[in-house]
Amino acid sequence: MRIDVFTIFPAMVDGFCSESLLGKARGSGLVDLRLHDLREHTSDVHRTVDDAPFGGGAGMVIRPEPVFASVEAAEPPRPLFLLGPGGRRFDQSLAAELAGLEGFSLLCGRYEGVDHRVREHLVDGELSVGDVVLSGGEVAACLVIEAVTRLLPGAMGNAVSPVTESFGATGLLEEPHYTRPADFRGWTVPDVLRSGDHARIERWRRAQALHRTVRYRPDLVDARGGLTDADRRLLEEFPPVTYP
Repeated sequence: MRIDVFTIFPAMVDGFCSESLLGKARGSGLVDLRLHDLREHTSDVHRTVDDAPFGGGAGMVIRPEPVFASVEAAEPPRPLFLLGPGGRRFDQSLAAELAGLEGFSLLCGRYEGVDHRVREHLVDGELSVGDVVLSGGEVAACLVIEAVTRLLPGAMGNAVSPVTESFGATGLLEEPHYTRPADFRGWTVPDVLRSGDHARIERWRRAQALHRTVRYRPDLVDARGGLTDADRRLLEEFPPVTYP
């Protein structure tokens, strides 16, 4: 997969995407990440990419010329998304959608934003990573790249992980996890996980995922059409994990 990122701070994205699974995916050639510095397509000695907004107001706006020139020179894979608060909400389903493409591109805004002609005549859409305002799109770009890359075949050591984790095939939050020691400061691992009864363990995991989702993200349960009778029986069979 090829992913192009247009930014005035390419080192921010490069540093993050050089570590852990992302770094391995790049090193193996699974992901071809290309970073484009908008300042390389400016025409003045100061490499200026921004200017004051017409009509006055606070802040500066990224000029259209370096953005158009950078994109046209790179011929990046489409779709090209502007990262900003007004776009489609990025979530796991959209990450899976993008993971099915051969590539896509991201444009990172800065300051007060980008000239509106970029939205109108250059990008294919806008993506939002949440109802928050950031100083720029670089952090959002890293989030999108990581979420998509880990879904690519071969990116993760365990192919089952993307299926069983939160927002996976079940549409639920993931269940609690435990490892050694079995007793830590008096807090013990649930007996069922040490029972060796794998069928019962799977039922427990399903029940705990339901408990967590009902408590913290009931909207996800509603999106599935609510609890089934089988779900309710599981919730009764296995109470939620709690400690005194």
